[in-house]
Amino acid sequence: MAGQRIGYARVSTPDQNEQRQLEGQTLDQVFTDRASGKSTQRPKLEELIRFARAGDTVVVHSMDRLARNLDDLRAVVQTLTGKGARVEFVKESLVFTGEDSPMANLMLSVMGAFAEFERSLIKERQREGIALAKTRGVYKGRKRALGPEKIAELVARAAAGVPKTQLAKDCGLSRETVYQYLRRSDQSTA
Repeated sequence: MAGQRIGYARVSTPDQNEQRQLEGQTLDQVFTDRASGKSTQRPKLEELIRFARAGDTVVVHSMDRLARNLDDLRAVVQTLTGKGARVEFVKESLVFTGEDSPMANLMLSVMGAFAEFERSLIKERQREGIALAKTRGVYKGRKRALGPEKIAELVARAAAGVPKTQLAKDCGLSRETVYQYLRRSDQSTA
């Protein structure tokens, strides 16, 4: 019995477009997370893992979309293949079934290690760039998403009991950003 072809896509921020990741793939269902890859505790990934069955093929654009570090990548692939599903990485042209050869396991480890190394280099370059910009006095940090009036409105609505999830949705922010604005407001009034 042939299973389903299930797609998994991940983008780090809500404004990124995940459409290109699985373009051209014929899929029965797609699970998409809008979250950082630094943790595997992502709602749609967890749902995908629960959903996958023996005979299914999980299609992912590239290894770094599934996990940003080697340990997490191996754990997710082993969990899915342990359920009898295949995992297919389009960009790397690799397929894992759980009955993989030592060469396939080596490729997973090497490619996963490269993805982790690449992410580390990007973060290091970013830190170096910020440090240099600060020494030149040109780094001001990320521009705030809300102006003073919107922040005051956000604080007032939170004080009136509007749920943080609703505030985040209305302002186009993450819940964590809403909490950061509220914490800063509490500190400035203390």
